[in-house]
Amino acid sequence: MEGETCAAKSMLTFAGMVGTWINMGTVLLGGSLGWALGERFPARVREGATAGVGLVTLILGAQMALRTQNVLVLLLSVILGGGVGWALRITDYLERGSRRVEKWFNGRPLAQGFLTASLLFCVGPMTLVGAIQDGLFGDWSILGAKSILDGISAAALAAALGPGVLLSLFVILGYQGGITLLAKMLATSLSGFDPTHPAVLELTAAGGAIVLAIGLGLLNLRDLKPANFLPALLFAPLLALLFRAFGW
Repeated sequence: MEGETCAAKSMLTFAGMVGTWINMGTVLLGGSLGWALGERFPARVREGATAGVGLVTLILGAQMALRTQNVLVLLLSVILGGGVGWALRITDYLERGSRRVEKWFNGRPLAQGFLTASLLFCVGPMTLVGAIQDGLFGDWSILGAKSILDGISAAALAAALGPGVLLSLFVILGYQGGITLLAKMLATSLSGFDPTHPAVLELTAAGGAIVLAIGLGLLNLRDLKPANFLPALLFAPLLALLFRAFGW
């Protein structure tokens, strides 16, 4: 009986990873089509879809950012987080690491397709923010927008690099799904977890600011290097708790 209960809980937990399952589905579909069509996949479709995702991403980011209860907390978290991120050069290290790892697989199409797709689909702020949002609130809207973009990208990559792109599904499940599960377990293990708590709302608002930066990049309006602002996700809840303690 106890075993059946544990199994049921496990099934419910994995069922809660809606955003990750959708993301895997679009990558599977797009990668399969790209592999079948080869170089006949039109670049104009990819450009149009990316622009559409960029517009929706801006809307999602604005909705999240507007959840802030204290604009000063949001402002300080983004400024401090951005300052730390730019000082640490997070984006530069991620890009440099990606290029270095890709060189290891030159001349090996299957591995190159797998690695390139895995880095593209999982190394980025949209993955982190979206997975946390899905785990804490069951809100997979960010991952839904990411899924469309990843599906189009998977088609283009598979057309050029072959079926190795489809192997990235395991990385999406393990990395993105793992973050979602950790966030979900954190939310359920904390007694009296309140999604409307100021710390949680400010975390969401800071994530929204990062998502807005992603949207601007997708529309080719401005490259703000969104990954450099990831430390804002740490500063936002800390500042919210500090302001609440002092009654500000």
